[in-house]
Amino acid sequence: MYARLLPTPTRSVFLFGPRGTGKTTWIRDRFLTAATYDLLDTREALRLSKTPDALYRELAALPAGSWAVIDEVQKVPELLNEVHRLMETHGLRFVLSGSSARKLRRRGVNLLAGRAITTSLFPLVSAELDFELDVERVLSYGTLPLVLTGDDPLDYLRTYAETYLVQEVQAEALTRSLGAFARFLEIAARQNAQATNATSIARDAGIDRRTVQSHFGILTDTLIGYWLPAWKLKSATRQVQQSKFYFFDGGVVRALSGRLPYPPTQEELGPLVETFILNEIRAFLGYSGRHYRPHYWRSYDGAEVDVLCETNAGFVAIEIKAAARWDRRFNRSLHRVRQHLGPRETTCYGVYLGQRAALWDDVRVLPVLDFLKGLWNGEILA
Repeated sequence: MYARLLPTPTRSVFLFGPRGTGKTTWIRDRFLTAATYDLLDTREALRLSKTPDALYRELAALPAGSWAVIDEVQKVPELLNEVHRLMETHGLRFVLSGSSARKLRRRGVNLLAGRAITTSLFPLVSAELDFELDVERVLSYGTLPLVLTGDDPLDYLRTYAETYLVQEVQAEALTRSLGAFARFLEIAARQNAQATNATSIARDAGIDRRTVQSHFGILTDTLIGYWLPAWKLKSATRQVQQSKFYFFDGGVVRALSGRLPYPPTQEELGPLVETFILNEIRAFLGYSGRHYRPHYWRSYDGAEVDVLCETNAGFVAIEIKAAARWDRRFNRSLHRVRQHLGPRETTCYGVYLGQRAALWDDVRVLPVLDFLKGLWNGEILA
């Protein structure tokens, strides 16, 4: 079994994360005796949507400092007014979990005016598994808890993709045409980890460009993916500023793209390794309370660094390769960035699928698991 690294909060919290990351299990482990409302229960959601003030009446007798849980709070956002009132008048604390931020971002929804912190739960990470993971399997199927612990990861991931379309998209009426969205979803998954070309996606999916932008909004609001922005070097005048889109889990990418039954091709491996490493970085930054924001950098002449992150100790530049052997030419983009930012301020890493750590010029090259151990030990993004 594994122990999750997300710290137990001491004050009210919005806990977000895609479906299947283990939010409900984490809450049960940490808040076993808390009063709990599960809004995935249709009857419960309907009851509270009709009379939101029932929440106040049912919890007002709890002692100050008591915890209460509302699971999938976005299904009845009106409850946040009652949560606010209970926090103010009775000193209650809440865990408010959700797999979508869409309704909560609409104008007029009470977000508790900073009285609750916001945190995220990610799929399982290498440190939670004591670094006992098969990298090849992870690249094929991802790290959702039931993928790693279940008997049939392919069946689970296929069902996950279908459930997302039905429960998150269709049930919430997020788009008028589920078929068009499903086509978009497959195309977007096949372009995971690439600079997004909305015009090209619109043409391939048979929809207009504005619809493509709206659909990406659905993916980010339902936490299925996120944008990695381009870094703007002050000393560089010509470089790409278009963001890249990444899905939150490589197994989900392969399920949505229709590639799940097949071994990853060499063309797939590059984006999958990037997705895996970047999601580990995001989880580390979230769980450790470091509020650095990862970027990528690419020049107009093709030089590209997969991850560039400014830390308190300077810049960290990371090049990720789905290769079993490191080649000196992989260092070129890292050298370009280091030249712009300053050699003393920039630490360069290479991450690859090989077996041995090495020092190539000024680049520290690490196998995937060695890099992840250094990341979670706090050695890389200090």
